[in-house]
Amino acid sequence: MFAERTTLAQYLIEERRHHPDASGDLNSLILGIALACKAISRRVAHGSLAGILGDEGTVNVQGEVQKKLDVVSNDIFTRASEWGGALAGMASEEVEAPIAIPERYPCGKYLLLFDPLDGSSNIDVNVSVGSIFSIHRSPNPGQHATVVDFLQRGTDQVFAGYAIYGPSTMLVISVGNGTHGFTLDPELGEFILTHPSILVPGVTSEFAINMSNSRFWEPAVKRYVDECLAGKVGPRGRDFNMRWVASLVAEAHRVLMRGGVFLYPRGTRDPNTPSKLRLLYEASPISFLIEQAGGRASTGRERLLDVVPKELHERVGFIFGSSDEVDRIERYHRDYNLRDYDAPLFGARGLFRERA
Repeated sequence: MFAERTTLAQYLIEERRHHPDASGDLNSLILGIALACKAISRRVAHGSLAGILGDEGTVNVQGEVQKKLDVVSNDIFTRASEWGGALAGMASEEVEAPIAIPERYPCGKYLLLFDPLDGSSNIDVNVSVGSIFSIHRSPNPGQHATVVDFLQRGTDQVFAGYAIYGPSTMLVISVGNGTHGFTLDPELGEFILTHPSILVPGVTSEFAINMSNSRFWEPAVKRYVDECLAGKVGPRGRDFNMRWVASLVAEAHRVLMRGGVFLYPRGTRDPNTPSKLRLLYEASPISFLIEQAGGRASTGRERLLDVVPKELHERVGFIFGSSDEVDRIERYHRDYNLRDYDAPLFGARGLFRERA
């Protein structure tokens, strides 16, 4: 029975055989990330029993109050990855500057970026959380990385993935050859390939967006959401379901498993911060996975993987999922975003206007 099951290590070895000149450093680095995810999964599962729920009492570089598990997870990722000799540097959503490789360890040719615990605001109410990570080649291998080294397009990623800590722990990854899901077998302590070659359905009737931000949306997004809410009697001619978990990993996992579209668009709440999600730690890795699974990822105006980062903690509007829906949303940004939207759903011919 065991011989019929492919472990993460076996999968990576098979992939490496397609590249006989590969050194094995990338595989080693990925396995180190998987080990970090196992350790975080155990701590998440213990919850209050481990005394790691609640606020840490500190604020991260994003201006967010850190949870105790944010700090623990960041330390786990750092310690699991710094010693192997594959990295020239690391960057974490929780830390302002790049994390240097200690002088006692070799300096390698890759860069690791990670969000150690995505959705941590949900941890105290036992909602699924996760970790997001990606690997780039360092432009200066063997030298300690600088901020500029990390400012690469998403198309330059050589690996991206996330772990989701839910009823089961899963690792969803891509090395540029499709998107594949591995489930942690708690008895073996191994990630087993359970979801090979994941594909996002092109057509969907499900969308995810935070409706509390609707007053800050651009006209294109208002139009799209109103049409979905109109259901069968509206221009789309079918009913849509709406979801919102407030955990990017959970949202991405649902889209990969059964389709849908996720929107955290640009808004007008704060002119200096047009969006919430981070380009390098969240949007870029998830976009890589979505595209490798046949979906699309966009800012609303352009392919997200083509965005050139300007700073380490840059934020970006983020829309991803089933290709037909992302195409439509981009078209609305081109055609209907130059003037205020008159919200026909709520106007004279809308569903919610009382008859005269």
